[in-house]
Amino acid sequence: MYWQAGRRDARSNALSSYSGVSVTMNLQSLRRSLEPALRRLFHFYWRFARGMTLGVRAVVLDGENRVFLVKHSYISGWHLPGGGVEVGETFRDALRRELEEEGRIALAGEPVLHGLFFNSHISRRDHVAVYLVRHFRQDRLPEPNREIVACGFFETGALPAGTTTGTRLRISEVIEGREPIATWR
Repeated sequence: MYWQAGRRDARSNALSSYSGVSVTMNLQSLRRSLEPALRRLFHFYWRFARGMTLGVRAVVLDGENRVFLVKHSYISGWHLPGGGVEVGETFRDALRRELEEEGRIALAGEPVLHGLFFNSHISRRDHVAVYLVRHFRQDRLPEPNREIVACGFFETGALPAGTTTGTRLRISEVIEGREPIATWR
């Protein structure tokens, strides 16, 4: 199960549903067209603000071996939950913060480091630590917000359309017990 921000309830009339779909489609189209330029702009800023960017992501598996994925408002595709490691923050602290923010997931055990990856398709300075999380609590899915437009647990053999290549690689490495490759994709 997963949710999507902006869903209409049964009381909405057909006209408002139609215009809502149109606005959503237009915003998605605009985001996709601006995404490469925004990515370059952010990384240009980070070049001066930070010498290297560090990120953290998690392969969160529930008791049925389903994986938790998120869909962001500012980048296309389904991704593992995670984000940037802030100055003065440990990888574990960043992981804990990002899981809470993106999935209302609280660590209930130690995450296991799956691997460190060079993410060259984003920047020549981007590195991502990926953890395996099997012990966690989640009281409910998070409320819709500006960052996360959809999230949920998915069967690893039936990932949603649009799941990114790097995300698929990390999931298959974990599920199949394969040695991680050094690059994100």
